[in-house]
Amino acid sequence: MARYEFRTPRLFVETGLAPDARLDLSPSQLHYLKDVLRLKPGDRVLVFNGRDGEWSAALAPGSKRSMTLLIDAQTRPQTAPCDLRYLFAPLKRGRLDYMVQKAVEMGASRLQPVLTRHTQAERVNTARMRANAIEAAEQCGILNIPEVEEPLPLDRALPALPAGCILVFCDEDAPIVDPLVALAAGREAVCAFAENPPPLAVLVGPEGGFHLQERDLLLNRDGVIRLALGPRILRADTAAVAALALVQAALGDWRYDSIDISGKAGGGCGL
Repeated sequence: MARYEFRTPRLFVETGLAPDARLDLSPSQLHYLKDVLRLKPGDRVLVFNGRDGEWSAALAPGSKRSMTLLIDAQTRPQTAPCDLRYLFAPLKRGRLDYMVQKAVEMGASRLQPVLTRHTQAERVNTARMRANAIEAAEQCGILNIPEVEEPLPLDRALPALPAGCILVFCDEDAPIVDPLVALAAGREAVCAFAENPPPLAVLVGPEGGFHLQERDLLLNRDGVIRLALGPRILRADTAAVAALALVQAALGDWRYDSIDISGKAGGGCGL
């Protein structure tokens, strides 16, 4: 049996969730449920807000042509997000949309645009990023919406990382080795503090690469692991998926030793 219900539409809401609560729908939500999905009063919807877990709700008539949601029972309790930050040089609009969606699917808990010497797109629409993050969470059964940060220069983004954070630097000049070997030092740190693992961060730079001064700044930082993403050149949005998959498999909530016998992620991480 599947762990999640994917046949029922899911909707992110900002308000608190509790039994018998009645939620008003925004115009865009009403359009989506009524006009796109053709739902009618009595049809079921799953709702979540990133704080109170996932709840079952029924569409109910509202005033005039509107509808509301009547909350009944919780279907899944809230889980804590993995402490996994994704730092990236901004991309152009369509590829940025894709990258945000995939980063959310891969479990990123914070999205941090980073401005570098060779960044191609310095203007970032963080509201659009958040909308894409919400859409990905709605479609993939995810309970947590990542924080979307305002862009920072690299020399300010690195000090903003929490103390003890392991930073996986996707370095095009790193030796091409087995990625699990490259990430071994980080794995030792994660396993040594299994009850309270250190925060993780992944950095993918611009397609023009990092400037020499930026590389020096990164390589002189404590807790940096250089990671090569194989023998081929990857576009930045592809690199996001590859890097996050490797880090989740070696250090994050894909690890065998982070899963208990009930099939739930250990270390306080979950959907």
